Amino acid sequence: MRYRLTFIAGAAVGYVLGARAGRERYEELRKGARRIAQNPAVRNTAETAAVNGRALAGRALGKVGDRVPGSVADRVRSLREQRSPDEDEWGTSNT
Repeated sequence: MRYRLTFIAGAAVGYVLGARAGRERYEELRKGARRIAQNPAVRNTAETAAVNGRALAGRALGKVGDRVPGSVADRVRSLREQRSPDEDEWGTSNT
């Protein structure tokens, strides 16, 4: 999912940079992107996806256990310790 979002963001940036529609079209696209990003439904969905992803990753690590290389397991543990339970990378709140 992360790579898909990165691809979509890259495609959008490429379109904006490559568009010959001019500044007006750029401003229109920028306003639309901002409106979408600030939409509460989009923010809640992104937050839910982040929480579910972290939970699934934790369960997956628990199931594969000792079959995961030590460096990977150490990295997952260090990432868990860095982040508080209520914090996410989307900058959204739980309100």
